[in-house]
Amino acid sequence: EVQLQASGGGLVQAGGSLRLSCAASGFTFDVYTIGWFRRAPGKEREGVSLFSSSDGKTYYADFVKGRFTISSDSAENTVYLQMNSLKPEDTAKYFCAVAPRYSGSDYLLNYLRPYEYWGQGTQVTVSS
Repeated sequence: EVQLQASGGGLVQAGGSLRLSCAASGFTFDVYTIGWFRRAPGKEREGVSLFSSSDGKTYYADFVKGRFTISSDSAENTVYLQMNSLKPEDTAKYFCAVAPRYSGSDYLLNYLRPYEYWGQGTQVTVSS
């Protein structure tokens, strides 16, 4: 059974940093895309960043480019999201999810159907 455990959220002041972790277990896929998504109160869920296992490429939503960095530690089966220069509008619950058998592409930031497995989410709150 595939399980995703997201952690690392918290309360931080604007301009600060956090690093989120998504620990995966039960993986048997050779090709997959793992992504971070977020949902703020009253807003739609939106894609933040993706990591493609097949080629190591990364993808970012425009609103986090230059501030967030996604990385993968295959030995630890963990994907990280380093979030710098945080803004109050980054406040949301952050989720990681896996799309098995999909190589990364920009469209997977907003097309969620391929994501079969979701973690429980971790709350990020940025104060002004």
